Amino acid sequence: MVALGTILFFANLIEKWRYNMSDERNTNTNRTEDTSSWGQLIMRFIISAIVIGVAAFITPGFRIEGLWGVVFAALAISIINYIIEKVFNIDVSPFGRGIVSFIVSAIVIYISQFVVPAMSVTLFGAILGALVIGIIDMVIPGKTL
Repeated sequence: MVALGTILFFANLIEKWRYNMSDERNTNTNRTEDTSSWGQLIMRFIISAIVIGVAAFITPGFRIEGLWGVVFAALAISIINYIIEKVFNIDVSPFGRGIVSFIVSAIVIYISQFVVPAMSVTLFGAILGALVIGIIDMVIPGKTL
């Protein structure tokens, strides 16, 4: 429980930093020098990793071993989500477009276990994990998955 409290504390801290960062607008038109978008991308990835770690911690049948496992799982899920969003033009967040997005999100979580060796997920665990991630996504503003 101490680990979960620590994770939630840092998630709250990161969200406050992310909110303060969104207030600062970069007027530079050169995209390579736009540090605000890179900072937001990094923060979105960190928040996604925390959300996936919390979901794996509280969901039966969804297990990730170690910090690097959580980081690689977040990376794998993000890449798979990006590919699905670009190829099929579907919002893959658990509650993005109803039951289809929820099922696709569960499938993405289940498939990512074959890419990340430190991750093991049952089919039921993937469904519950998508539900937990969707609930956490409702609480934390912004797109986490």
